[in-house]
This record gives sequence, structure tokens and C-alpha cells, in this order.
Amino acid sequence: MQRNFGIKPFYCEICEKDFLHSSDLKFHMRTHNGEKSFSCDICGKEFSQNSNLRKHIKTHSGEKPYRCDICRKEFSRNSLLSRHIRTHTGEKPYHCDICGKDFVDNSTLKRHIRIHTGEKPFCCQICGKEFARNSHLKEHIKTHTGEKPYHCEICGKDFSQSSYLKEHIRTHTGEKPYHCEICGKEFSRNSHLKEHRKTHSREKSFLCQICDKSFSQNSHLKEHIKSHTEDILESC
Repeated sequence: MQRNFGIKPFYCEICEKDFLHSSDLKFHMRTHNGEKSFSCDICGKEFSQNSNLRKHIKTHSGEKPYRCDICRKEFSRNSLLSRHIRTHTGEKPYHCDICGKDFVDNSTLKRHIRIHTGEKPFCCQICGKEFARNSHLKEHIKTHTGEKPYHCEICGKDFSQSSYLKEHIRTHTGEKPYHCEICGKEFSRNSHLKEHRKTHSREKSFLCQICDKSFSQNSHLKEHIKSHTEDILESC
């Protein structure tokens, strides 16, 4: 639609953004209707704008025309260079209005905001599980396909997710980066630290379905259940 005033007479009726040319408005409308007319001949990925396709093609060609004057690192896109420069300057111009935390780019801020809103827009088509990040969905899909691309160079064991490999490597190195603030005990996994904290808070979340006795850790519940099994065997 065209307005009769202003230096940008064409505007979007959905988000009310203004444009100087009708062609710019047409390109913009694709962001709302999901139309992707431009396709990469190499990998088949589709884009709503030709400019985005051209940027994408550089990831295949290896072309990196944008260089950092500070460390000489090269990038395929100017936006990536701008983001990188902030690692030198410490600038974090994107601000979370909920908790006040600052970020180097808008995409990282958007991912962060999902922590507050609980939004999980990425859904597994196999089991329906939802994720806040697309990278987490991709990692999850490997649990369905059986793919294990992460390889331990020490013992040869393979894993479906990089986080699993990192946890596993600690069994070789003995590293325990998770620290209890109360007693100083250290753990190789954050989940183990969380379980341990319950021994201080006396929280008992694990309930025996046979006698209703509660335990602070699942491992203690499993040990307890064995006592019922032994009693049953002795009575037979």
C-alpha cells in the first residue's frame, strides 16, 4: 500500500515498516509470508532475498573479503566482522530489559530472552520435543538417527552430542569443574552437583513406592529398593 506523505511512501500493513520503493516492500513481504524464491545451487538452501543468497554462497566458496584490522582475521560477511570487532572492544550494545544482561549481537539477545519467556520454537518432528535453540534440536535428532559424530581420542568411544563427549573426557582427565559452595566437594558433572546439594538442603525428592520412604538422591533410592527385593526373596 502507498501512503500520500513522507519520504518513504510504501509501507507494510502487517508491521507498518516504511519503504522508499515498491520493490523493497515486495521483498520485505516475503519475511511475513515465508516465500523463498532464491535457492542455492550447491546445497539447495532457500532464501527470501537474493542478497541473503549471495551472502550464503560465500560459505561454500570460502571467500572472506572482510578483514579485522586488529587481529587480521577474515570473514565472509561484514555483519560477522562487526560482531567480531566487539570481542576486541568489549562493546555489548544489545540489552535485556528483563534482567539487564548485555550482549554483543541481537541474535544472542533473542536466544537469551527465551530463558525468561520459556519459548521453545524448534520442535522435533519425530517425538515432538521442543527446544529453545535450533542447535539443541540438531543435537537431539542424533539420538533418533543413532549418529555419533563425536569421538574420544583416548578410548575411541563415540557420542551423539559434544556435551556428552566433554563429560566423558573428564573420566580420563579427572577434571571436576563443578564445586559445592557449602562443603567444597567437587564434581565432574553439574547434575551430580545438583544431586549433592540436596544433602545439604535435606530435600528428599525420590520416593519409594513400596514403603513411602524418601531419599535425597536417586542412587540412594535404588540401593534402598534392593532391600525390598532381598526381603521378598528371603520370604519365598
